[in-house]
Amino acid sequence: MLDQRRHQRIRFSVPPLVRIGHGGALGEGWIENLSVSGLMARSNLALEVGHTAGCEFSLFGSPIIDVPAMVVSRVGDLFGARFQTGPINQVLIDDAINAALASGQASILAVRELAGRRVMRISGGLNGALRNDFMHALTRVGVDEIDLEGVTAVDQSGLALCLVATGRHGVVIGAQSECFAGAWKLALAIPGATGNI
Repeated sequence: MLDQRRHQRIRFSVPPLVRIGHGGALGEGWIENLSVSGLMARSNLALEVGHTAGCEFSLFGSPIIDVPAMVVSRVGDLFGARFQTGPINQVLIDDAINAALASGQASILAVRELAGRRVMRISGGLNGALRNDFMHALTRVGVDEIDLEGVTAVDQSGLALCLVATGRHGVVIGAQSECFAGAWKLALAIPGATGNI
């Protein structure tokens, strides 16, 4: 399925901590993904769908963001919440997301149809935290090309994913950031580099 979300979901190489207040109880959780409109997090708190919880978090040194959020889904300890925020918090969230992407500590993976081809675009960090989304797009959605122009950091796991895409699935590496291009050139120079992960 192609990504048609209104707001991009940001994933993190290391999930940030979120403090949660709900029904008089205080607790903590870990942010699985984030957008300017909401978050998905894990927490032990008994969060109730349809109720509001207070969320306080900081993304890798950003100013603290304190925002109420309506719980819209819950499966076990994983819950989704939609922010009930004003313009100042939206700016703070957007700035924190942009800084995390620029530093490579957060990632966006989206698949779009362009001129009859399915193009996976990755921005921010290209790392092992993207493995599930990357492999789902590759094997279930189908990808013809990977656009890596927005990659700001890459690790060995990210390179291995690209080796699998090109070696096993015939995917073409398209536009590349300087950071990715240098690492990719080195990866391809290693004797016996294969698409095994």
